[in-house]
Formats: sequence, structure tokens, C-alpha cells
Amino acid sequence: MKLSVIIVNYNVEFFLGQCLLSVRKAMQDNDVEVFVVDNNSVDGSVAMVQEKFPEVILIANQENTGFSRANNQAIRLAGGEYILLLNPDTIVEEDTFDKIIRFMDGHPDAGGLGVKMVDGKGHFLPESKRGLPTPAVAFYKIFGLSKLFPKSRTFGQYHLSYLDNDSTHQVDILAGAFMLLRKSVLDKIGLLDETFFMYGEDIDLSWRIILSGYKNYYYPGTRIIHYKGESTRKSSVNYVLIFYNAMLIFARKHFSKKRIGLLTFLVNMAIYFRAGLSLVKRFTEKAFLPLADGLLILSGIHIFSRYWEPVILGEGLHYPNSYLFGVLPVYTLIWLTSSYLSGAYDRPLRLIRIFQGIITGTITILVFYSLLNEEYRFSRVLILFGAIWGALAMTGLRLMLHFTGLKQFRIGNSENRRYGVIGEASECLRAADLLRRTHPDAGMIALINSAMGDNKPVFIGHIRQLNDIITIYKIDELVFCSRDLGAGQIIDLMSRNYSRQLDFKIAPQDSTSIIGSNSISTLGDPFIIDIDSIARPRNRRNKRLTDFAITLTLITLLPFALFCTRQPFGLIANILMVLIGIRTWVGYSIQPNSERKLPGLKQGILTPADAFPRRDLDSDTLMNLNLLYAKHYRIMNDINIVFNGFKNLGRS
Repeated sequence: MKLSVIIVNYNVEFFLGQCLLSVRKAMQDNDVEVFVVDNNSVDGSVAMVQEKFPEVILIANQENTGFSRANNQAIRLAGGEYILLLNPDTIVEEDTFDKIIRFMDGHPDAGGLGVKMVDGKGHFLPESKRGLPTPAVAFYKIFGLSKLFPKSRTFGQYHLSYLDNDSTHQVDILAGAFMLLRKSVLDKIGLLDETFFMYGEDIDLSWRIILSGYKNYYYPGTRIIHYKGESTRKSSVNYVLIFYNAMLIFARKHFSKKRIGLLTFLVNMAIYFRAGLSLVKRFTEKAFLPLADGLLILSGIHIFSRYWEPVILGEGLHYPNSYLFGVLPVYTLIWLTSSYLSGAYDRPLRLIRIFQGIITGTITILVFYSLLNEEYRFSRVLILFGAIWGALAMTGLRLMLHFTGLKQFRIGNSENRRYGVIGEASECLRAADLLRRTHPDAGMIALINSAMGDNKPVFIGHIRQLNDIITIYKIDELVFCSRDLGAGQIIDLMSRNYSRQLDFKIAPQDSTSIIGSNSISTLGDPFIIDIDSIARPRNRRNKRLTDFAITLTLITLLPFALFCTRQPFGLIANILMVLIGIRTWVGYSIQPNSERKLPGLKQGILTPADAFPRRDLDSDTLMNLNLLYAKHYRIMNDINIVFNGFKNLGRS
């Protein structure tokens, strides 16, 4: 056996399927075995591999054993002269296995090999080649000096960014996404260190290869697409903790005590620094628009009130501070709240929602205004001015942000995109049908011919005319049919300089999914086109507000609620967990593998089945109740379920 390919999978079914299709193509005329080690996924990955890839040796773990241990399970069974550790969110070229085997055969000093990696948009991934993360190198990386001076041999050591991306080099560290290893070297130095649960194990193994007298090579003669951890939020505090603690494990193992102390200090600094950046980023994303709207509305009303005072109150008289700094901020808060509930802050931004929110807020303010004593009624004109100014100011702010070109502030319907599908007739038509069913508001789906001599009328042009097609038809996204286009050809097309900024997706053959760097369109999610789905931002917001309202009601009625529930202490715990957003009052009935068909929800205390407390429901009925709940979400559904299942609100 020449090559053993090992893929560790955890809940990335669609990426795994696409990866295995590319591996199957690359296996042709090579002596290759393929292992998939699944770490207890719940998304249907195991069933998919069993059904579509019977040639794969499948190891289905009953728990998440971590990356290192899972790889070691397969390495111990592997019979290949070379071992390839491959991430499931990758696509290899058709000749990748040929080229890497030839390189290793021709370089007996090579203990490990990495290749040129590009992301889902065709951009080179700098982690394709890396240096040893010494304390100094880690410092340059953590505090951004490596980005500021990428061509410096001092500051650019982390990603070896001063080395040519298209030339072969000796490197210190190989990327775990694609790590080719000589089996005889593994027999000598040992397998992956299972102390590393996730991240860091590739650094440790790469360095042990060098310490044993072998070399690691970066080889750009073949390329892979790496979607770069689509299931991991790399800006999250949790990722920062796991990644940098892995660096500490490596340091304790390979560095002196003096250097460990310095690296520990740098890692702690990095954790606080990155965590701070993450919090600032999230705050900016979530709070920037509401804060800016509030400041604009409030400042506008204050300025107008100074001009209006002499008219309504008389010369020399002023509105009391309690009105200016108490009542007017409350008015502003009501307008912002009603705008939020109307969807004015949902992406993509839509101006009509501003007017809906301002009108609703104004009516609310006027109703309360009419109930106040005469001495607290100062001026309806200020309320009306605030409403008009608020609508104009919020609209103007969004138009200004829209023209900056930032995606998060784009006005309009992001669903109305224009697609170009590249392939031969049958696959193009299949992919176009998937797009129509998952994106019914698509502005255009143009079919582009990749074959020679096929002039069927369904095509608007040939792949040779691609740049002109993109310009004339204003294409936003290209979809490649992987049955008709090789991975190398797809990477070449992604890497071109086009007249417009494009997104890219791949339609794997015999699959109901179309996979991209930022999203997956799949018929496995029937709610993507359903107008009342729980997946819609407005319904998710309404559900959270309903949870909050139910929680406040239970707190108000706590003595009664404790008396009426079967588990009083459990109720108190559940109130706290719902209040801080860990759980929801109503979630899904847990069924095997049901998660893959439903939009994500927090774990529920009650389920739709609690609306029928006296009936013994079978698993199919429970699943159908889940589907109906998700597909036709209503606030009253939650209230009805809580009312009927009141005795079970303390359920653990």
C-alpha cells in the first residue's frame, strides 16, 4: 500500500462528502486506502459515508475523542508507506496524490510534506508554510507585526511570508489540514500527542520530525481548497483559549523553563488582547447602529426644542431638565425599540422597516401621552418632529453607510443575487434547479458551458467568455459543477482577476447541496424558503422576547409557580438559564439525527409534545411536531405549550 488517507470528521457532513468525492478522483491509478474517523457526529455524516462511499474504511466513535486520538486510531490500522492527514473541509486536485507520492519518493530526507492551500475564494492561505512559534515569533504574530512587515525575515517568520508562495521550501511546521507523513518516521518518533485535543498537534509533530533528523517541505506543485474551519468561529474567545493553550502545551514540551515563562506571559496577553478585540467587534456589529440612531434622534430633538421653546412656552421660558433629559430619552428609546421589533436592524437593511418602527413608536408615545396628567404634557409638536427627524436621520445614516460598500450595511434584499453556473448541460440544469429551490428570489441563474462543441440553447455563453459574461450580466456568484470541472480548473477560475467582486460555490455531483466558503445551500434544510420559519431573524427575535416575557411572568408569580410545578428547584434553575440565554422555554423533541433537518435552537425545557401532555406520541409524530413548530413559528405557540406543560417547567 502506497498511501493511507485519514480524515477526522465532526459534524461537517456536506464538506466531508465533497472532500471524499475529490479524494475518489485523486485515487485513480494509485494504491490508496481511505479512513474516515467520525467523532460522534449527529448530522448524518456516518450514514452518508456508509451509503455513498462504501470503499471508505469507517471508524464511528461513540464520543468526541479529539483530533489527535482519532487520527492515531486510523494510523495504527493504516498500511500505507505514506500517511496523509486531511481535513474534511478540503478539496484535492485530481493529480495531488500522484505528485506528492513522486515528491516523497524523490526526497528520502523528507519526513513530512505540505502543499499550497487556497481558501473558498481562491486566496492563498498563509498557514500553508509556517516557522517554529518561538516566544519572539509568537510575539510578532500576536501583536500584528508579522502582518505589518510580511517580507521581513525577522517579523515574517510565523507564516514565512518572505518566502515565495510558488517555490518549494524547507519549512518548520506543516498545516494539519494537509499533512503528508512518512510512516517509517512515525514509527520512529511516535504518533500524534494526544495531550493536544484540538490545535497544536501539527506543530508538535512537525517539530519532532525535524528533531529526528528529517526535513519538512512546502510543495506548491499541487494545490488544495481549504475552507479553513467553517465550523469554528476563529474570532471567538473559546477559540483563542484553545489555540493559545495548545501553544503552551507545546512550549512546556520543547522549550526551556525560562522561555516557557516568557511564552506564558505572551499567551496570557494574547488571550486578553484577542478577547478584547472580539468583544469590541461584537459590540460594534450589534450596537453601532442603535447607538448612532439614538444619538442622532436625541441631538436633533434637543436642537429643535431650543428653537421651539419661545413659541410654545414664551420668551425666557425653558423646558424643565426632567423633560429634556428624562422624557425625551424615553421617547427615543421607544422609537428605537419599536424599530428593532420591526426589523430595522436585521440584515440586509430595509428602509421600509424604519418607517414601520417609527410609526409604531409614535403611536405608542401618543397613547401614553394622552394618559398623562396635563402638567406632564409638554408638546405634541416635539413628538411629531422627533418622529419625522428620526425617520429621516436613520434613513440618511443607512444610505451613507450603504455607499461605503460595507456588506453589513448593505440596503436591499441579499437573496436577489445573480448566479452563473459553470458545467455541462445536465449538471448545470441540476445545480440551477437546486438554486431555484433554495434561493427563489435569485435575480438570475445563467448557465455557462464548460464543454467544447456543445451549443445547447440553455447556455448563455462558453467558459472562454466568462469575464464578458460576468460584466454584461452583472454576476454576483459563480457555481462550479465538480463533475465537469476538476479541482485544479476550479482553483484557476477562482484565482482570476474578474471585473466584479465574486463569491464562489461548488455543486458536488450526486449531492443536494451547493457548498461555499460562507454558506451552504441545501435541500436538507426545508426552511430556507419558508416565510414563517423559526430561522427568520424576526421570528428568532420574537422567540427570545417571548422567553424573556415568560420568565418575568414566572418571577412575578414565583410562589404560585413553585407550588404548581413538579420540580420547584428545577424551575428556579431553568428561570436563570433562560434569563441568561443558555436555554429556551420551548425547543425540539430530541430525536436521533433530527437536528440535520431543523434550524438550530437552544435546548428547550418544554417541547411541542407538551401541548398534548396526556397522549403517548410515537417518534414519527414527535418529529412531525418539531417540523411544524419550526416551519410555522408563532408566539402564541410558545405560550400555549408553556400553559399546557406548566407542571413540567422545572424539568432538567
